[in-house]
Amino acid sequence: MSIVHSAEFGQFQHDSATPHTSRVATKLLQKHSSDFRHFHCLPKSSDENIIEPIWVAFQCAVQKRSPPPRTPIDMRTALQDSWCEKPPGYLQTLYDTIPRRVA
Repeated sequence: MSIVHSAEFGQFQHDSATPHTSRVATKLLQKHSSDFRHFHCLPKSSDENIIEPIWVAFQCAVQKRSPPPRTPIDMRTALQDSWCEKPPGYLQTLYDTIPRRVA
């Protein structure tokens, strides 16, 4: 579960993805519901979820590697390299696009 901290409460984007609807996640959400605001969006809506562009960027970066990663350590290195190439403020930029995505 990802909680994005704001000045007041954390925020939880609930898109009915399988990890968000599991028994463990549901129990945790109920137990800590006063700790964050729920942001409901369409089920599995990639347009409203900032993690999707990150996954796409990682996928492209890994596919471009030559030679391709062959071991879990190679994959980890590829992902870390890709993350380190992102400019400062990358996550904030994605977060700032949420209102436009929702509209």
